[in-house]
Amino acid sequence: MGRVVVLGGSGFVGTHVCEKLVEHGGGAGSLRVLTRRLGHARHLQPLPGCVIDQVDVHDDTQLRHALGQADAVVNLVAILHGREADFQKVHVELPRRLVRACQEAGVRRLVHVSALGAAADGPSHYQRSKAGGEDAVRAAHGLGWTILRPSVIFGERDRFLNLFASLQRRFPLMPLAGAQARFQPVWVEDVARAVVACLERRDSIGQVYECVGPRVYTLADLVRLAGRWAGVPRPVVPLPAWLGRLQAGLLELLPGEPLMSRDNLDSMRVDNVASGRLPDLRALGIEPAALEAIAPLYLGQGGAHHRRNLWRMAARRG
Repeated sequence: MGRVVVLGGSGFVGTHVCEKLVEHGGGAGSLRVLTRRLGHARHLQPLPGCVIDQVDVHDDTQLRHALGQADAVVNLVAILHGREADFQKVHVELPRRLVRACQEAGVRRLVHVSALGAAADGPSHYQRSKAGGEDAVRAAHGLGWTILRPSVIFGERDRFLNLFASLQRRFPLMPLAGAQARFQPVWVEDVARAVVACLERRDSIGQVYECVGPRVYTLADLVRLAGRWAGVPRPVVPLPAWLGRLQAGLLELLPGEPLMSRDNLDSMRVDNVASGRLPDLRALGIEPAALEAIAPLYLGQGGAHHRRNLWRMAARRG
């Protein structure tokens, strides 16, 4: 794979991607992680061959300099909440800036992680901006690009199933907006393996892959499973659309990152499942793990024993 630069490597998905890249990498300096604050990527420093650089990826000069000796770039930068301008900056303007920097620096390969449901006519700012970012990548001349479109991603320390499990530990019932929205969750380890596979396979150039698990669930199903596996099952109370939207609007007013936003609800108007028209993980030689085989290991109360089982499963799938 040569020298790989990762944007967004300090996050949940990025950490797994960096670990997989190091496993398949080429020694000292083979992986560079760009981060706006060094403290955010401190947990990556023990990875062999990994170099952490403090870079403002929204600054053209800094970005171009950071890509100076790279052979490939992985873009994982994304947000789930914000104003329309925020989505445009992160999901559209950054990919445009990144493509330009790759071309100027002579980078040959780009793996861009987008999202299932990305569409120019999507109902949410999130989906439309993700589509805009994909358009910027596809328009890149002389750059071998690959786009990955994951559904909701689960795994140890995720902010999805862990959030619903945490809420059920605190409250006696779960009022739920968008309860019938459909998802096809994918394990974070499988997404990380897909990134590596794309960098290793020339036949992935110019392809868009849908990264999904083997089963489809409603949001209500996932909330119930999270509660059951965490040992705190609670009744799920589906909210009518108007009340769910009111709830999301109120959550947006709270300090910090909201649990749910109105834009999230807009995204859920479109099922977050594979279209069947594009290649999936199996086209990359990856058999996706089932949610039921993984999530109970980290949502349960088994402690170190369950964590060891999770590590063993990840190691077996390599």
